[in-house]
Amino acid sequence: MGALPKQRVSHARKGERRAHFHLKLPKLVLCPQCRSPRLAHHACPKCGTYRGRQIFWPKERKR
Repeated sequence: MGALPKQRVSHARKGERRAHFHLKLPKLVLCPQCRSPRLAHHACPKCGTYRGRQIFWPKERKR
């Protein structure tokens, strides 16, 4: 058999352990070409550039 707990974990102790399990918001920076928000260290989804280079050509959005 596997390891079993000797005592029940209380609500408070469980909550203290889970206090740091919250989700973090992504860090956004402004694209230097089009000034739209994008993820840091990622190519811009609107203009397709990264570090001054054209990485891909974005598809036009359907309306």
